[in-house]
Amino acid sequence: MRTQLTTLATSAMFVLPLASGAQESRPAVPFVVGEELTYRATFGKIRAGTARMRVDCIELVRGRPAYHVVFSIDGGIPFFRVRDRYESWIDVETLSSVRHRQEIAEGRYRRSTTYEIYPELAAYRKNSDSLVASVSNPLDDGSFIYAVRAAAIEVGETRREDRYFRPDRNPVVLTGLRRESISVPAGTYSAVVVAPSIRTKGMFSEGGEAQVWFSDDERRVPLQVKSRFGGISITLALQSITLGDDTTLASTATDR
Repeated sequence: MRTQLTTLATSAMFVLPLASGAQESRPAVPFVVGEELTYRATFGKIRAGTARMRVDCIELVRGRPAYHVVFSIDGGIPFFRVRDRYESWIDVETLSSVRHRQEIAEGRYRRSTTYEIYPELAAYRKNSDSLVASVSNPLDDGSFIYAVRAAAIEVGETRREDRYFRPDRNPVVLTGLRRESISVPAGTYSAVVVAPSIRTKGMFSEGGEAQVWFSDDERRVPLQVKSRFGGISITLALQSITLGDDTTLASTATDR
């Protein structure tokens, strides 16, 4: 169960890369600082807790302004508590990952991991380990969902990208399946359904039949995530939205 809950937390953030190539100026994105999305998490018919995604602020990372995005999950089942936190820093000009941090607390299991990601070197470092090879314009688990929102995958479109920062897990394949109406606790929406697949175990494995519903509007909010993992149906359903404030782009935190 610990592995399944870890996969739920990680996969909830892990979706889709943008097209390759650095951009000359800050790209328009469908999210702003202060946006917070709250989800109801279930395994099968069992309520597993609450998950949140938030664009917290813009910080300087090694001199580069970066969106600081946070995903957290608080829940579990009787006698097994989960409190996980995943953070990503996304360069505001290229939307490439520059840092990724995982703080995992599941039952008695604890783990803290930080990845420093260097797009200019196509390399990354895990904790204090040596540099290892990465890819150009890398994305991590947390930054993918914001990248897919900016990319706007269309129905009938399939993309294959080698932008996940760990090269052995590429390519990521994303397919726009259909448009449909969907009802979640936050309301009823018109949605574009995208199927993600990656060479790894978990919710978005090639056999997991994962689907993600994005609102069919300019914000492209992830409304629901569904998959099967280990024979169990996993669902994240949107409960509430805080839209945030565009004016916060003018304020950038101190370099970290």
